[in-house]
Amino acid sequence: MPSTHSRHRPVLVTVVCLAAACEPPPPSPPLDPAQHAAAVEAWRDGRLENLTRPDGWLALVALHWLDEGMTTFGADSGSDLVYAGAGLPARIGTFTRTGRSVRFDAAPGVRVTAADSPVTSIMLRTDSAGAGIVLEHATLQWLVIARDGRLAVRVRDAASPVRTEFAGIAMFPVDPAWHVPARFIHRDPPDTIEVPSILGTINATPSPGIVEFEHGGRSYRLAMWKDSDDLANFFTAFADSTNGATTYGGGRFLWVNAPDADGRTFVDFNRSYNPPCVFTDYATCPLPPRQNRLPFPIEAGEKTWSGH
Repeated sequence: MPSTHSRHRPVLVTVVCLAAACEPPPPSPPLDPAQHAAAVEAWRDGRLENLTRPDGWLALVALHWLDEGMTTFGADSGSDLVYAGAGLPARIGTFTRTGRSVRFDAAPGVRVTAADSPVTSIMLRTDSAGAGIVLEHATLQWLVIARDGRLAVRVRDAASPVRTEFAGIAMFPVDPAWHVPARFIHRDPPDTIEVPSILGTINATPSPGIVEFEHGGRSYRLAMWKDSDDLANFFTAFADSTNGATTYGGGRFLWVNAPDADGRTFVDFNRSYNPPCVFTDYATCPLPPRQNRLPFPIEAGEKTWSGH
């Protein structure tokens, strides 16, 4: 999913910490509250900019799982994939799935483009094979995605009212107390953790390490994993006791910077953000693994969206 975190080249920790007996890293430099607040606000601005783009999560309007054979797509109620946006043709085209291959054929007289070039028939590369092929018609964009061995068509509409009428997300005030020093404990080879999804599946996910931090005099850990959006830093989903009250019941997402040469990093909960499933029923979000459920309230970062 689009992200607005800073990017740094990773520095791998050469000592593998397998127990609490590992020596803690040297203390982190003191935090400047004004600089920290400015950095978080800039991150939030970038986050909202990405969210509200014409191809952002607010524009996601349909997700249709493809069976073998032909799937029709258009505004007509008899289509297999129906999306009746303003002025859209009764039939936009058809998808033909053969095993792991999907071909799209535009309906006669309907202008469909890929990278601004008109297409009438095209084999579609999924998002799991690098950059998926995005097709466009009017305000619509769509591509084929691969999830848990299944293929689906994901449709976005830049004219969706969810996007055009979006009024922002409530957030907790920036609080430097939630910028928490941490150490990264590298796992070599990576652990395999079970990450559930909103679809009800459990995904065996490589976890190259954990971050360990303190809160209220106790030590806590979050299992991290990688995301294709950022090959240097680490991604995670976590739950806390605000979920279902002031924050989304399915937890929130967070990025953690790669550690420095001493194994130091930080967990900045001020940058906790909502998964796409808060904004649309058509996203396929990971949920927090069981080891990432924190037993205290984290009143930092994004609150739940009022339109959820």
